[in-house]
Amino acid sequence: MRNFHFPGRSAVYAKQAMCATSHPLASQSAIDILKQGGNAVDAALAASAVLAVVEPHMTGIGGDCFALLHKPGHALIGLSGVGRAPQAASVDWHVDNNMTEIMQTSPHAVTIPGAIDAWCRLSTDHGRLPLSRVFKDAIDYARNGFPVAPRIAWDWKRFSKKLSVHQKTKAAYLPNGKPPDVGDILMFPELADTLQAIAERGRDAFYAGPIAQDMVETLKSLGGQHVLGDFLVQKSDYVSPIKAAYGELDIYELPPSNQGITALMMFQMLSRLQDRGSEPVCAKRYHVMMEVARLAYSARNHFLSDPDAMEVSHEYLISDELADQLAARIDPEQRVPDLGAIPTPNKSDTVYLAVVDKDGMAISFINSLYSAFGSAITAPKSGVLLHCRGYGFRFTPGHANSIGSRKRPMHTLLPAMAFKNRKPALVFGVMGADFQPTGHIQVITNILDYGLDPQQALDSPRVFFKDNVLSVEEGIPASVVTELEAMGHQVERCVEEPWGGGQLIAIDDKTGALIGASDPRKDGIALGY
Repeated sequence: MRNFHFPGRSAVYAKQAMCATSHPLASQSAIDILKQGGNAVDAALAASAVLAVVEPHMTGIGGDCFALLHKPGHALIGLSGVGRAPQAASVDWHVDNNMTEIMQTSPHAVTIPGAIDAWCRLSTDHGRLPLSRVFKDAIDYARNGFPVAPRIAWDWKRFSKKLSVHQKTKAAYLPNGKPPDVGDILMFPELADTLQAIAERGRDAFYAGPIAQDMVETLKSLGGQHVLGDFLVQKSDYVSPIKAAYGELDIYELPPSNQGITALMMFQMLSRLQDRGSEPVCAKRYHVMMEVARLAYSARNHFLSDPDAMEVSHEYLISDELADQLAARIDPEQRVPDLGAIPTPNKSDTVYLAVVDKDGMAISFINSLYSAFGSAITAPKSGVLLHCRGYGFRFTPGHANSIGSRKRPMHTLLPAMAFKNRKPALVFGVMGADFQPTGHIQVITNILDYGLDPQQALDSPRVFFKDNVLSVEEGIPASVVTELEAMGHQVERCVEEPWGGGQLIAIDDKTGALIGASDPRKDGIALGY
C-alpha cells in the first residue's frame, strides 16, 4: 500500500466494469457505453475514437491498431490491424530515386491505415452496439470542440516545426499559427464528417469513395506511390497470440510483425536470472533488465518483419534453448560490452487502453500514428491525419524489414494480457514505440517480483537505453545512477519526455474485484463502477 503522506494516487477499485485510458474524456465515454448496454469491445472502440480526436499527436483513424480479446469460454483472440506498403513499393524504386532513408514526413512513410478496418471488424464480430452510438462522443468532440489537456499541450509545443511541413496540417493543428495552450478549445469538422460517414456506412466509407480518394490524391500530390486499389484491399487479420511463462503468469502477446516477441524473449531470459535486484528501484535490477533488453532488441532488429518474409520462426525466438544460451551471457554484476550475435537457426507514439466489462469480456487495445502526429500529412477534405509506420522500413536488399510490395513493417504496438490458472489476471500495455517491450517487463516485474500494486507499478521510475546509453527518468536516485556507472553503463537523465505511458487492469482471483491504474506520465484516468 502506498504511503499516504506523499503525493500520488490510489489504484481504482470497482466490482462490475473497469476501463483505463490516457485521457479522462475517453475513459468517461467508455464507462457511458458500458452503462448503456455496450460490451468491452464497444467501450474500447468508443474510447479509441475519442482519443483519435482529443489526443491527435498519438493516435488517429489514419493509423494502425492491434487488440487482444478475451471472451469467457473462448480461446484468446488476437487481431492485427496493420497496414501494408503500396503495391508499387520496392527497394529498387527507392534506390533508383536516390533515397537512402524514409523521412517521417514523406508520403513514402505512409502505409495504408489499418485501424478503421480493424475497428469495424471488432464491432461486427464482437460488439453489441452500432457504430453510430459508439462514435457519438468522438463526433461531438470533433464537431463542437474539446479542451486541450496539459500533457497533450506540452507535447504539441515540441512538434510545431513538424506540423509546419505540410500546409493543411499546419492550418488544422497550429491554429493562429501556433500550438494550442492548455484549455484551448479545438474543433476538427472534417474529421467529424469522416467519423460520421464511417459510423453510417462502415469500413467502405473509409477505404472506398471520396474519403479514400482524398487520401490517395493527397499522397500522390506529394510523390507517393499509393493508388485507390491499395486502400480497397486493406484488411485486418485474426492471429494466434503467443505466450511465455513468468512466475505464476502466462504472458500473452501478439506474433510478428508485432514486436510482442521482444517482450517474451525478455521474460524468458529474466526467469533464468535469479540475481536481479531486491528492490524495484536499484542498480542491479535496472542493470540486469537492460542487459536482457539489449539481447532481445538485437534479435528484434535482425529478424523481425512481416511474418511472410521472416526466415526465423517466432517459436525459435522464444524457445527455452535460445533463452538458456542468451541468459548465460549476462553478468549480473557488470555490463558486458559485446553480448554477441543472436544464433541463427536453420531457416524454417501511441495510445493504449484496457477495458473489462461486467460479463468478464476483456480487451487490450492499442492504436497509433507511430511518431508524434504521424507523417504530419493531412488529407484536406476528410481531415485524416496519416501515420508514418513505413518510416521503419529499410532499403537494404535481403534485410528482413526491407520495403516491398504490400509488405507489412515491423510494428512496435503491444497490447498484452497475463493469465493465471487459465483466467485473465492482468490486462495491460505500455506506450512508447521501441520502449514498449521494456515497459511490459518493468510493469509486470514491479507487480510479481516487487509486490507493487497496479498504480505503483505504473508510477515507478523507468530506464531504457538509446545507442548504448542508459536514459533514466528523474525519479531514479543519484546513488542508483552512480552504481550503474560503476557497473560499466554510460548514464544520462531523460532530457525531454519520460518513458512511455501505460494503462493496467488487474482482476483479483479471489474476490473478482477489478483494479484499474493509469500512468501519471499522461493525462489519463482509470474509471469503474
